[in-house]
Amino acid sequence: MRILLVEDEVAIANFISEGLQEEGFSVDVAHNGKVGLNLAQDTSSEYDLILLDWMLPGLSGVEICRAIRNENKEVPIIFLTAKDTVDDVVFGLGSGANDYLRKPFAFDELLARIRVLLRNANDIDHIYSVGDIMMDVMSHRVTKAGEEIKLTQKEFALLEWLLSEKGKICRRTSIIEKIWDIHFDRDTGVIDVYINFLRKKLDTPGQTSFVETIRGIGYRVNEV
Repeated sequence: MRILLVEDEVAIANFISEGLQEEGFSVDVAHNGKVGLNLAQDTSSEYDLILLDWMLPGLSGVEICRAIRNENKEVPIIFLTAKDTVDDVVFGLGSGANDYLRKPFAFDELLARIRVLLRNANDIDHIYSVGDIMMDVMSHRVTKAGEEIKLTQKEFALLEWLLSEKGKICRRTSIIEKIWDIHFDRDTGVIDVYINFLRKKLDTPGQTSFVETIRGIGYRVNEV
């Protein structure tokens, strides 16, 4: 899952970004309202959720939110702000935001709100399977033939993306954008390394891998 964070306070932005990346999210950060809007409007970005500070240099969070909604984009948006009156909350939600979190806040609360919005936006049960491999995204659990398999956060995020696109080709560029971020080196071999990690943990010896390599393009999960 890919998140855009628009926050001008560097310390707060770093804290949130690092916490979300530890949870397996890919996070792009903008410290300026205009940069944030450009990223949000970039058709190649396709963010799953946007976190917006209210008071930003260049453009306010409200202006960004309205611009996004004027393009009929339904991406979930959460305001992060020190403004805390009822009128502020009503105004923020009225500008198109899905949720509103007052600063200072606990990271666990932010994470919970993000997961609720992503679950509602996707409108799925977040359980994926292929062969004897099963993934429950909400409980962050992967099993093979009923036995739990421990994955790192990046391995889990990569597997989730592959399974959610089962039967489709996941291009390398899309994997980088969804699992890493816009600043990541697209020519790196890290994707191949993580695919091999998943194969070692989840493939059945003597059988064809559940992840097919589409040479020069990317990968595809097939029914086993």
